[in-house]
Amino acid sequence: MRYIKLRELEVSRIGLGAMGMSHGYTGSGTDDAESIRTVHRALELGVTLIDTAEIYGPYTNEELLGRALKGRRDKVVLATKFGLVSHAGDGAWNLDSGPANIRTAVEGSLKRLGTDHIDLYYQHRVDPNTPIEETAGAVGELIAEGKVRAFGLSEAGPDTIRRAHAVQPVTAVQSEYSLFTRGIEERVLPVLRELNIGLVPFSPLGRGMLTGTVRSTDQFDENDFRRDNPRFTGENFQRNLALADEVKALADEVGATPGQVALAWLLAQGDDIAPIPGTKHVARVEENAAADTVTLTAEQLERLSSLPPAAGDTHTEAQARMLER
Repeated sequence: MRYIKLRELEVSRIGLGAMGMSHGYTGSGTDDAESIRTVHRALELGVTLIDTAEIYGPYTNEELLGRALKGRRDKVVLATKFGLVSHAGDGAWNLDSGPANIRTAVEGSLKRLGTDHIDLYYQHRVDPNTPIEETAGAVGELIAEGKVRAFGLSEAGPDTIRRAHAVQPVTAVQSEYSLFTRGIEERVLPVLRELNIGLVPFSPLGRGMLTGTVRSTDQFDENDFRRDNPRFTGENFQRNLALADEVKALADEVGATPGQVALAWLLAQGDDIAPIPGTKHVARVEENAAADTVTLTAEQLERLSSLPPAAGDTHTEAQARMLER
């Protein structure tokens, strides 16, 4: 495993997204023992960046990681997120990045994760009712107190990133970025590079479709959020399957899996990028970690970059209202 810097934070080139172990996907929360084995195997492979959030569950994903990392905390750059649970207000899935809410959130996350500090603390979604300067200042206080090492933003737009960074340096921005989702390239990525802020792509495998293993929505159980995701419905799904098949064809040429090729393309976009493919299976984390050894030629990279964009929005209408682009 190679390592890179997200600003001052050294992390593995490929991280691990833990959300699906507890939340959102088919089978989430049904086999914690396998999820814990997956975390342990990731650490053995040199993966250090592990990502969660208080909203995943809510709370159960942080609790799971707390158990998985017991006695292993020093091997991990641990990232979690606040702002999608309003603790003194309307509860889960309600934006609140006010300083008082952040104080409540961080204490809960520290307890559930079984740690005295969080390495990378992200605002999960921009809160239009709280000036970003107040949010950045509140996290800055936590950094000064040693409860947090670094400040991050998720799905923030260029203006918000600049304003936050002026108050408290932003170490990383987490946004959806993959062969299927490239919207940040035009406006967000140039700002990150100007300000020396790292990028942590989530859903780097197109929520599973770029692995070539998703062939029908019948594979999803009733709790799988992809069931009503625009990219997985109707004509969009068939068009996106065809795109995934093109990635598979190139992967067959390379002698790698489609998922490894999708990750290798992402890694080729810069040494300031650390994707966090999510999985709850040991075999998949082994496959993902090995993507760093896949080398694509300039012609192969161009073929992948030239694929048309995925059909359909990446979020439902309600989810999209929480995004800055």
